[in-house]
Amino acid sequence: MSLPFLLEIGVEEIPDWMVRSALENLRLLFEKLEIPHESVTLDATPRRLVLRAEGLPARQADSEERVLGPAASAPEKAVAGFARKQGARPEDLTIESTPKGKYYSFVRKVAGRPTKDILAEALPGVILEIYFPKTMYWTGKSGPRFIRPIRWIVALLGEEIVPFEIAGVRAGALTAGHRRLGAREIAITTADYEQRLRDHYVILSAEERRGKILKELKGVPYKPDHGLLDTLVYLTEFPTPITGSFDPRFLELPEEVLVTVMRHHQRYFSVEDAEGRLAPQFVAVMNIPSDPEGFVRRGNERVLRARFNDARFFWETDQKKKLADRVPDLAHVTFQAKLGSYLEKTGRTVELVKELGGDAHAVRAAQLCKCDLTTELVKEFTELQGVVGGLYARAQGELEPVWQAIYDHYKPESLEDAIPRHRTAQIVALADKLDTLRGCFRVGLIPSGSRDPFALRRAAQGVVKILVEGKLELPLLDLIGGAGDSAQLKDFFEDRVRYYFRDYRGFKYDEVNAAMAAGWNNLVDLLERLERIQNLRPTPDFEPLAASFKRIRNILEQAQFTGGAEFDPSLLEAGPERELYEEYQRIAGQPIESVISRLRPKVDLFFDKVLVNAPDARVRQNRLTLLNTLLAEFSTIADFSEIVTNS
Repeated sequence: MSLPFLLEIGVEEIPDWMVRSALENLRLLFEKLEIPHESVTLDATPRRLVLRAEGLPARQADSEERVLGPAASAPEKAVAGFARKQGARPEDLTIESTPKGKYYSFVRKVAGRPTKDILAEALPGVILEIYFPKTMYWTGKSGPRFIRPIRWIVALLGEEIVPFEIAGVRAGALTAGHRRLGAREIAITTADYEQRLRDHYVILSAEERRGKILKELKGVPYKPDHGLLDTLVYLTEFPTPITGSFDPRFLELPEEVLVTVMRHHQRYFSVEDAEGRLAPQFVAVMNIPSDPEGFVRRGNERVLRARFNDARFFWETDQKKKLADRVPDLAHVTFQAKLGSYLEKTGRTVELVKELGGDAHAVRAAQLCKCDLTTELVKEFTELQGVVGGLYARAQGELEPVWQAIYDHYKPESLEDAIPRHRTAQIVALADKLDTLRGCFRVGLIPSGSRDPFALRRAAQGVVKILVEGKLELPLLDLIGGAGDSAQLKDFFEDRVRYYFRDYRGFKYDEVNAAMAAGWNNLVDLLERLERIQNLRPTPDFEPLAASFKRIRNILEQAQFTGGAEFDPSLLEAGPERELYEEYQRIAGQPIESVISRLRPKVDLFFDKVLVNAPDARVRQNRLTLLNTLLAEFSTIADFSEIVTNS
């Protein structure tokens, strides 16, 4: 008989950004139970994690288990005792050969266990193993840990409750509705579960909640924000957008400040006018169906007005002291205990800017770029660091390249983010990130596993993205060589470079391996070589020639060829060997794209007709030298032996 299974873990509100990873982790933990099933569906709201599976058997299939007994030479009494223990007769036993000799054995029938029993035994461990970045005790230090206190558990296999308990909470068939609008206890079955939740103002599906928000926002000129939408989907169980307004006089503040307050602090969408400018309106998403009296709208407007007043006060207060006058204050702001203050970091960044060839504007921007850390506005709205510095620099008369470089120097904050807008800003951003990376690696602050408190992976990815997309032909390996343990930093960057080209730019892994094997100090050059390999790969001669290069590499390694011998053309045999050499002379220095069709047949014929490991030591050494020369000619583009071929 095939049965549905429902597991709902009811908790206090889960932080929205943890929900998706928790669901995926729950899926993996359930799959590890290896209980047969047809499908798995996962859903979540802020107050519940839900797993539903279809097609579970009522009990597991019967199986057989082979049990080894005493050696074949054992006395009859021992054999009889073994048989009796297995519920069998001595004549039911068989003798089996093993690596240690011959032994009596018995094949025992094992009845399949009821699936309900397996689930009851396993589910407490499954639930408590769900990974969260932070967890808490809620019944005392000897109790279990979870992201938030578990308040109820639903566990149904078909119509039967799967019996287990966690911290005094027993699994049952009672769920809870919306915190304000629904019942605290709702009896459900696997068939009516989702509808019963909907009756109590809980939309279980995250995609349905998302669709409801978007549908009700139609006609509102809000600024799309996918990240904010994801947050709101997992903050609500019955989302409903409402539009509010604020005093147009607040538009005198920079748009970046207003949008940050709305997005990061109030989780509101900003609204644009017909010309695409910020309008004095916002969209909030409630967790109730309607606001007929306007109480929620007015409450949101009141809170936003207070936040905007704070922002205006900080903006006006901060303007009384110029950024340049704040530089000494950075001595009192710690960057990292072992790496000193932000004033010391600023000094290192300025020197790096000069090393990178930055102009006077870049040097000025590097001197001022961290000064906004001492401002009241950034202390209140930390998301605006860098941006506030740029805005203040503009308001205080700094030249455009300077204030823009300050504004952009944290960019890119992700692979999807744009790089700084011009060369001056790119140089400052590179210097800031490289100083952080070099300093942290020097004092042993190296990311491990999921731990990366200084966001070094993001910093390294930003360096790679700026160098490639800014077309900055700077020697990356030289720039990272200043770290105390440059070997570890080199390996760290190598991994980031691979990730960028393989996972973000979409090059095949063997193409990346091949191109990087030929060098990755200049990332602009690396991109150009990867594009050449990618364009060359579909041609009919590419894979056979790559296979030949692999063969050449293997021959040289097996022969332990170290080079050093001079090539002697007089030792060449007439025919394929001399023809390959003459073709090499004709094509040397030319791009592989233009010569691959001429080179491939000569290489194929050489391997068909010529014995590389000739009996004559001088001839053998000469042939190895020829192959090594040929390999070296094209290895400046890529190590083609790294290409995976079908041959």
